Amino acid sequence: MTRIVNAPESMMNTGFTLIATVLPATFAVITPMAAKAERKMAMKITAIPLSRPQLHSRSGLTTRLPDFVELTKPRVMLLAVFTALVGLMIAPVHLDPLVASIAILSIAAGAGAAGVLNMWYDANIDAVMTRTARRPIPRGTVSRGEALVFGSVLACGAVTVLGLVVNVTAAALLAFTIFVYVVVYTVWLKRHTPQNIVIGGAAGALPPVIGWAAATGDIGLEPLILFLIIFLWTPPHFWALSLNRAEEYGRAGVPMLPVVVGRAATTRQILVYSVLLVPISLLPWALGFAGMIYGTAALVCGAIFIVLALRLRRSRETDRRVAYRLFGFSIFYLFVLFAALLINSGGDRWSPMRSVPGVPTAAGPVGAEVVPHPARTARISNSISADEA
Repeated sequence: MTRIVNAPESMMNTGFTLIATVLPATFAVITPMAAKAERKMAMKITAIPLSRPQLHSRSGLTTRLPDFVELTKPRVMLLAVFTALVGLMIAPVHLDPLVASIAILSIAAGAGAAGVLNMWYDANIDAVMTRTARRPIPRGTVSRGEALVFGSVLACGAVTVLGLVVNVTAAALLAFTIFVYVVVYTVWLKRHTPQNIVIGGAAGALPPVIGWAAATGDIGLEPLILFLIIFLWTPPHFWALSLNRAEEYGRAGVPMLPVVVGRAATTRQILVYSVLLVPISLLPWALGFAGMIYGTAALVCGAIFIVLALRLRRSRETDRRVAYRLFGFSIFYLFVLFAALLINSGGDRWSPMRSVPGVPTAAGPVGAEVVPHPARTARISNSISADEA
């Protein structure tokens, strides 16, 4: 049987045949000529070594892995993930452990992605500030292009996984959080207004809302109060740090509050936000979704917070220790507050109370179980679609 070969295939076969025939003959002719020319040239010139393009090997990428981890701002991410975990755990819904784990990992990846994209855009600022000059991009261990790709892939992956495995509400909130932190805060506000950290602080306050939404599929009063606590906590926390870095921010052209209005006005604003924070932090206890352990912790830690803010307000400009002390305590404060909330609600959250198996919340994950709670019954009845048959 005659085999019909189309024109392109015939031409390709002919081309391969010519290459296989011509190349060996060509090298056979060129090689002796090149060797002879090389011997002549060696008598006249000295060879100059040329650098070849360096490709990152697998071992090189492994060596740089800590630099990519550093881009995610692990300490900032840890606090965000912890508050998200508390939001998820106090929700009146039992999540499957695997789904809950995926939700927390996705939130962690999203928070890390926001940190990576922040460092990508702020590389020029980081390079001129002592506090940030040793970050991977200014140090040259990670390029800006690599950081952009890494952050974008991490962000898209986190949002996609959260949406597919958990629910769309949590995924949308995570995407919105990344957008606010990267675009609204980093790209726009940070370089244009001294209120950058106030408005941009909304991104850091959203993780407990995302955690709650991951469990329930909706947004309730409880996570909004937690959002408000972190929102009011962020300015005194960050301004206490920036007070001792005002010269660096000024040199980098970043209009942080101490740079624009000075130390006195900044310490006054810190005190105002600290005073506002305390009554808001007591709302979980006042509204009944946290007990006396939380209420006591919020009251005691809030009083210490105000005392430290007062000392900062009255301190001399040369005394840097007071600002550092407030900054350090502010981290401890938020951790204690959310840990107390988690402990205080733990008995109710995991108690062997009668639950409604297989009743998911609207847009919530399949297999979630609603856990009745006396203080939440009215709200739950409005937000959960139950099949009474």
